[in-house]
Amino acid sequence: MRTGRRVALCFLGLLAAGQQAWAAQVQIAVITAPAEPHLSFDRDTLRNVYLKRIFVDAEGTKLTPVNLPPGTPVRDAFSRTVVRMSDERMQDYWDKQYFQGVSPPYVLGSDEAVVRFVATTPGAVGYVASCHVDASVHVVMLLPWTGATSTCP
Repeated sequence: MRTGRRVALCFLGLLAAGQQAWAAQVQIAVITAPAEPHLSFDRDTLRNVYLKRIFVDAEGTKLTPVNLPPGTPVRDAFSRTVVRMSDERMQDYWDKQYFQGVSPPYVLGSDEAVVRFVATTPGAVGYVASCHVDASVHVVMLLPWTGATSTCP
């Protein structure tokens, strides 16, 4: 009888620890400027914004997507989740687009730089680890980040 209770308590403890770990999981936050509260996206629209197939929203706001540098974990996760292209395939895409006069999204050096740029640039759209979001930006979407650690990278 006591063994059964101990097993049940251990199970409940493990379950509670799992929920805490899940709650602390860092996500990918898609952000815009607070001055652009009307901007919202589904994943397909966001993909088209980042592939520069959509340049303006329904209200005529020019959209400016910004990326983190290639090889950063957040960019890799965002590319897999939203753009659905590997780095090599993305480079091929932008090589072709460049010759048609379309430049790739701006690349900023850090999550903090993306937050600062998006906060002050009308129509800018960025993504950062959710732990870097502050009140200067508006979160329009949270995406799961499979493989992220429970601490902010």
